[in-house]
Amino acid sequence: MKKQLLPLFAATLLAGCAQKASAPAAATATETAPAATAPAPVNWREQADQFLQAYSAKYQQLYTQSAEAEWRSNTRIVAGDTTNAAATARANEALAAFTGSVENINRLRELLEHKADLTPIQVKQLQTALYNAAGSPQTVADVVKRRIKAETQQTETLYGYDYKYNGKSVTTNDLDRVLRDEKNPQRRLAAWEASKAVGPTLKEGLLNLRTLRNQVVKALGYPDYFTYQASDYGMTREEMMALVRKINTELRPLYRELHTYARYELAKKYGQKQVPDYLPAHWLPNRWGQDWSAMVDVKGLNLDAALQKKGAEWQVQQAERFYQSLGFPALPKSFYEKSSLYPLPAGANYKKNNHASAWHMDLNQDVRSLMSVEPNTEWYETTHHELGHIYYYLSYTNPDVPVLLRGGANRGYHEAMGSLMGLAATQKPFLAGLGLVDAKTQTNETQTLLKEALNYVVFIPFASGVMSEWENSFYADNLSQDQLNARWWELAKQYQGIVPPTNRGEQYLDPATKTHINDDPAQYYDYALSYVILFQLHDHISRNILKQDPHATNYYGNKEVGKFLHDIMYPGASADWRQLLREKTGEDLSARAMVAYFEPLMTYLKQQNKGRKYTM
Repeated sequence: MKKQLLPLFAATLLAGCAQKASAPAAATATETAPAATAPAPVNWREQADQFLQAYSAKYQQLYTQSAEAEWRSNTRIVAGDTTNAAATARANEALAAFTGSVENINRLRELLEHKADLTPIQVKQLQTALYNAAGSPQTVADVVKRRIKAETQQTETLYGYDYKYNGKSVTTNDLDRVLRDEKNPQRRLAAWEASKAVGPTLKEGLLNLRTLRNQVVKALGYPDYFTYQASDYGMTREEMMALVRKINTELRPLYRELHTYARYELAKKYGQKQVPDYLPAHWLPNRWGQDWSAMVDVKGLNLDAALQKKGAEWQVQQAERFYQSLGFPALPKSFYEKSSLYPLPAGANYKKNNHASAWHMDLNQDVRSLMSVEPNTEWYETTHHELGHIYYYLSYTNPDVPVLLRGGANRGYHEAMGSLMGLAATQKPFLAGLGLVDAKTQTNETQTLLKEALNYVVFIPFASGVMSEWENSFYADNLSQDQLNARWWELAKQYQGIVPPTNRGEQYLDPATKTHINDDPAQYYDYALSYVILFQLHDHISRNILKQDPHATNYYGNKEVGKFLHDIMYPGASADWRQLLREKTGEDLSARAMVAYFEPLMTYLKQQNKGRKYTM
């Protein structure tokens, strides 16, 4: 492919150079030599257009081939079969060879030297292409090739792992159910330990990937991979870490109350007379302690029984109906034909990635989701979240947004849209409208708010604290391989107030059990920032559009809400994310709205925690 492209870009480059005129015939004695003419000025705007048109077409083609190969590798994992892995590696290598080609890098740099002569949208596309090039520069082609191979192998190791519980093969969904519902501490411990068993199998691969990822981005001047990822926000590594630490600090008083409450309530639940200073990890209803909401069952708002009757397919279709009610179009028919939405049937001779995700396969109309939807509250929220990504894809796939800028305003915006709709779809007025709860049923508003806080607020110390700090240490500080697990649990104690139930030495690698440490690295702060953005957007929608209490809204059928969201999503990455947030909400990125939303809960928690020991 690369060889076929060279003449095209060589021609593009030559078009920007002054053409050498043929030598004139010698002047006769009676002739006057013509005055020398200056070369015509280069039209850099036209040069950029020509380059971007050719580049974007090829990029879209190779991106699609890569996405298709990745899709197969994630949806059909057969033990011992390397066919998909080899095909994925080839497709990713072809994309990398193009985006990181020396010719493209040189041309991008040349055009950006003249950015004063270009339009802002041209500059943004060129900068995006150069950022992409830093992920796979062919000045270190062998390193890029090895990184791609290593990433493919890591993915298959992670998702092909055979989890065992009580001697039987189980899925991660099965383990999650135990941690949500089981009251026996020993059975909980067994499930928690089973969920961490994959870690040691990933250690060698992750250390290799750190080396390769850092080496690749250094070729274009980034000191480490974490710095490279943060630069996508237009921020330095230090600025990003300062921002996520600020968010943690703003939410710390509320988290401290939640942590104290959880310690005492869970000790009571598990029959423990001694309340521990820190939460044993296996006490929590989530493998990483990132969501404790299953601790609270709000009477009248338990959806599991109603959803069991509806079935898994209804949840996905209802999520689509929600977006349509706001004015968004029906999903393309291909979404249902090509997505992998439900668990594999019993006895299937292959595995798939059970982690929910949304895919923009061709940067056009081929959108898909990879889920394992079951009829329960957790997957009900997840389906609305994932379709938020899907509708974001479809919204910025329009003639005004070039292919290279078909992404979120920043990565956090993408997650914010999904999480926003997940929150909206779980508030009582909305649920009553669907008939999932009885509108006349009296519900405890404080318990509802507590359940939400145990999801949204509890997530922040994990995402912006533990995950971001660990990957910052891992990539930027080159964390020693004999400190990987120790650093993880040090951060879990510092930020989450969580400790391991048993000694977790360096023979384990508990951070690697989190999907994104392996295959979506050094950017988990996206999710933390998304929660902050989601509450800013929700605050604006509820107060200024719906004129409703932010704790009890119903977006369903409101076209003005749909227009507000569409206007944010439509420009994709062509918009400046800071300016967009300021224009739409009237404020800069801040946890203010999130703190305000949960302010009524603080009084209740302080009353509950009166006389209790605080340890954070």
